[in-house]
Amino acid sequence: MPDTLVLLFGLALVLALLSWVVPTGRFDVQDVGGHQRVDLGSFRYEPAPLAPAALFSSDKERQGLMNLPFEGLVSGGRTSSAVGVVAFLLIVGGAFGIILRTGSIDRGLRALIRRSQANPIVLLPMLFFLFSLGGAVFGMGEETIPFILLLAPLMVRLGFDAITAVLVTLVATQIGFATSWMNPFSVAIAQGIADLQPLSGSGFRLAMWAGFTLLGAGFTLWHAQRVRAAPTSSPSWSTDEHYRALQAIEAERLEVRFGAVDALNCLLLFIGLAWVIWGVTVHAYYIPEIAAQFFALGLAIGLLSVLGRVEGMSLNAMAEAFRAGAAGLLPAALVVGLAKGLVLLMGGTDPQTPSVMNTVLYTLAGVVDEVPELLSAWLMFAVQSTINFFVPSGSGQAALTMPIMAPLGDLVGVSRQVTVLAFQLGDGLTNLVVPTSAVLMGALGAARLDWGVWIRFLLPFFGLLMAGALVALGVAVAVGF
Repeated sequence: MPDTLVLLFGLALVLALLSWVVPTGRFDVQDVGGHQRVDLGSFRYEPAPLAPAALFSSDKERQGLMNLPFEGLVSGGRTSSAVGVVAFLLIVGGAFGIILRTGSIDRGLRALIRRSQANPIVLLPMLFFLFSLGGAVFGMGEETIPFILLLAPLMVRLGFDAITAVLVTLVATQIGFATSWMNPFSVAIAQGIADLQPLSGSGFRLAMWAGFTLLGAGFTLWHAQRVRAAPTSSPSWSTDEHYRALQAIEAERLEVRFGAVDALNCLLLFIGLAWVIWGVTVHAYYIPEIAAQFFALGLAIGLLSVLGRVEGMSLNAMAEAFRAGAAGLLPAALVVGLAKGLVLLMGGTDPQTPSVMNTVLYTLAGVVDEVPELLSAWLMFAVQSTINFFVPSGSGQAALTMPIMAPLGDLVGVSRQVTVLAFQLGDGLTNLVVPTSAVLMGALGAARLDWGVWIRFLLPFFGLLMAGALVALGVAVAVGF
């Protein structure tokens, strides 16, 4: 599959060509209850002085194709895409780089695993809940790969299979990611772009997260018990032979020493997450403040580990871990910048400025204008699911689609909360199957699973998740969410 950046640049070429064919248009904006809303009936075609797109432009008011990376990355402000979001991603990524470098979370999970070996089936829902919570709270994704390397051999030794390890880690985090009420990398960004308060609608999303998490944990238990009763029935039976041959080595690796410093680090992590929730709900903290909170949390945990003489931790190691964590999110930051550049290439998102974007928006609205609100929400979900194949980045997809989808929802009568819900469900759930997702392919590689084997196994459950998403959207529309 082409790299995400290749796909985005290919899309940029298409959009640049479209700007020579598609006429520009504009809307009028009305004030409704103190909020600016687009008036669909006011649309009219109007030439734009800067259209169509050029190959290169030295005019800062004009977006040229070759200007796309730079202009996309530096657009916006400290609280918006792309520059604010890029800075946020790098800082938070660096902070979690330090937290994971301490090893406290890893050792905590190992201690939990050791205590649960007497009745290993009890371990699975506990792990699923914890990883789902990680996906919901801070967008855990790539961080699951080292845990799969740890858990896959353990699951085989306990009578399960490597697929079980992927279920309790990757699947759990992506279900949490898709149904989150506070994930800073998708929901918070999407709500900011849609002019919604961060954490607004959290009650509905918490209930949805609990329902989907219970569904995922139940499916995991069903699969694990089935494999334990008939090990050769596992789709990964042949590839799991690698782990069966290394059981003695893995048993030695599971010697756990969870010390006082590790306990304090885990406590600090939970306190820090509570601090973030308090700041957002009580003081309306947003991207700059949340970034500072996560940076302070990473610094505190790192310094405590240095003072506690945790093996491998020093001030230099903290600096190295921060760089590595930030570097891990650099691809996502570039995707955010390029996605924003695509929006600028279409003329930006101001409905009162003549642009190709406004014409596209008007055309989409015309397709679903006479469609009932519920069907419009389902169509938005389908569009977001499709786009995630090409842009498998929550932040990037939010930056690319929400400037279109939020006003489109206004035009067809879908609330902005439901629009964000359609985005997060379509973006998050399809991460479990799209081969363009680096997280999915890395996780499957860590578990020694082929993508084809994974798809054949997961497809029925994935269909159930997608049906659940349609039901959740239906309930949201019915209750006026």
